[in-house]
Amino acid sequence: MKKIMVLNGPNLNMLGIREKNLYGKGSYEDLVAFLKEEAGKRGIEADCRQSNHEGDLVDWIQEAYFSHMLGVVINPGAYTHTSIALADAVKAIAPVPVVEVHITDISSREDFRHISYEAPYCLTQIKGHGWAGYAEGMDAILKAENEH
Repeated sequence: MKKIMVLNGPNLNMLGIREKNLYGKGSYEDLVAFLKEEAGKRGIEADCRQSNHEGDLVDWIQEAYFSHMLGVVINPGAYTHTSIALADAVKAIAPVPVVEVHITDISSREDFRHISYEAPYCLTQIKGHGWAGYAEGMDAILKAENEH
């Protein structure tokens, strides 16, 4: 079965605990169940991973290339606004499509959250659509695959 890697960065393991008014009441485990269900509806598998460590995310992005994933859906969390390393990793695995996803609309939050170092190298950025944004990211990757 074809696979998409779904990566979540720092503090996404705290879903359901932190800032419920922004991120909702569902836990990270609930998100993973949702992602696997959405992937199954699309006839693919979601390889879901989370880390609070930048190097893990870089390693996994590179692994997506070497293991021939269809693409990567990534919520880099706060690394969105700080990590040149993640941006370089996303750029390095082209032509593997990467979609940047954010549960909240980062453009309507604090000024420092308006910057994304990864977005210029991504197929698209989806923000403010809640968990549905991840499914939209899967769809964008599948559409890109069908166009090639």
